Amino acid sequence: GVDNQYEVIKVIEATQMDFHIGNAYKYIARAGKKGVDKEIQDLQKAIWYIERKIQLLENGIGESN
Repeated sequence: GVDNQYEVIKVIEATQMDFHIGNAYKYIARAGKKGVDKEIQDLQKAIWYIERKIQLLENGIGESN
């Protein structure tokens, strides 16, 4: 494909997102590109990663840099 400066992996790396936030971003960025069922699934996955990050932070694990 065409080299896109806003490619998801490039944004994740450039901003040094952690694992959970990076995965949430990935699923949000691709939501809606493969039909409604897939969009719902991608958004649910993004929510899961965000909720997991919140749990870790509440337990004092995985603080951001």
